[in-house]
Amino acid sequence: MNDQIPNVPAVSALLQSLETPTLTKADLAELLFDRLGLNKRESKDMVEAFFEIVHASLVQGQDVKLSGFGNFNVRRKAPRPGRNPRTGESIPIKARQVVTFHPSLKLKAMVQGDVPPSGEFE
Repeated sequence: MNDQIPNVPAVSALLQSLETPTLTKADLAELLFDRLGLNKRESKDMVEAFFEIVHASLVQGQDVKLSGFGNFNVRRKAPRPGRNPRTGESIPIKARQVVTFHPSLKLKAMVQGDVPPSGEFE
């Protein structure tokens, strides 16, 4: 039996990672495998195909709307003056396009705990 005291920073880092877990593509593929009975290769391919479609749509400037989840929008930002924080030098910031996400009211309510999860996304 190991009687050593655990490394406190390592334990706190582990606890923090447990408090804010991250859902990855691999996790999504595993959920498809578990819940739908797809094989692992099909699950991984389906997740990759989904993200490829979302990516391609956004690159083309199309909005992506996922009912009950939210909307991804492409927004054009105008050029503007900026400042280098180190030197204070004024620099121009070029016009660019950015992707924004706006959660649905249903997702917001679930995150706030106002509405119990429907099991649909669990």
